[in-house]
Amino acid sequence: MDTVFSDSTLNSIREKVEQGVRLDFEDGVALYRSPDFLGVGRLAHLVRTRKFGSDAFFVRNQHINYTNVCLNRCLFCGFSRDAGEENAFTFDLQDAEDQLRSRLHESIREIHIVGGLNPSLPFSYYLDLLEMVRRIRPEAAIKAFTAVEIDWFSRATGLSIEAVIDQLKEAGLAMMPGGGAEILSARVHRKLYPRKIGPDRWLEVIRKVHGFGLPTNATMLYGHVESLEERVQHLLKLRTLQDETNGFTAFIPLAFHPENTRLSHIRPAGGLEDLKTVAVARLMLDNIPHIKAYWVMITPGLAQVALSFGADDLDGTIVEEKITHMAGARTPKGLSMEEISHLIRSAGFHPTERDAFYNAV
Repeated sequence: MDTVFSDSTLNSIREKVEQGVRLDFEDGVALYRSPDFLGVGRLAHLVRTRKFGSDAFFVRNQHINYTNVCLNRCLFCGFSRDAGEENAFTFDLQDAEDQLRSRLHESIREIHIVGGLNPSLPFSYYLDLLEMVRRIRPEAAIKAFTAVEIDWFSRATGLSIEAVIDQLKEAGLAMMPGGGAEILSARVHRKLYPRKIGPDRWLEVIRKVHGFGLPTNATMLYGHVESLEERVQHLLKLRTLQDETNGFTAFIPLAFHPENTRLSHIRPAGGLEDLKTVAVARLMLDNIPHIKAYWVMITPGLAQVALSFGADDLDGTIVEEKITHMAGARTPKGLSMEEISHLIRSAGFHPTERDAFYNAV
């Protein structure tokens, strides 16, 4: 790599990258603070192309957000509501089935299910929901419930985390999304989401999920009150757990959308910050294979650019996403296979359809 960096601190990082040496905390902070934005992107692109060449992945998936009634009411959330509040909703099983059946004409390979912590729903609801999805979409992998929801099921029922996971797996759970991690910092937890499980508990639940052979994603919500150092510590905590379990399939940086939240005074992250976060993740998370550019949060156009900043996956067609859009996102609620393939091709990459487990199809 013959790149000349305008920031000389990137030279030592380049040597590590070229030699396959793991980056440390100081490297991560230096990458975030580097004024050589394009240089950081080139380093990330080098790693990305080593792993995947010009392939860029996507999946045909459908989202079901079954309720936005939630006890946690995190300050950064524009999705959650109290029971009975305007715009609060909870699907019964027929509602969820109707939503699934409305897309039976499409070849969906992944069903993504997450929601709030609704005390009116018994644990049997979630088991019945999984069994219904498996019956109607037997060909699709069910990716459902964050670590926050798993912990809630355990506390609400008195069952151990292991017993909860075992029953969900028996009902059809195949993998889990990575939400609820936010920033793995006790300081940020106390400030923004004190009712939600904290960093140690999130990692503990995910460790147990991986122990059952269920892969998960990992996420980071950035652009609110966290410091750059806390972002890097977050990435290192994920990397350490991955060393132990090898259960993370993908990392998804999630840009905070302040509109319609109680943090609406915060200026949203810009495109440069979005792209640098993707690039830093690719460079620091050397043991998590896939980095997603989640087009719902950063726009389809910026997700295209992110493919040259370390990302290798655009997530998917994402039928009817609600969580980000209730926080003010103005991106489409879904893309067709043709649209997402065009995004990838026009960015100079090869569209590669995958299943939920990153097998090319």
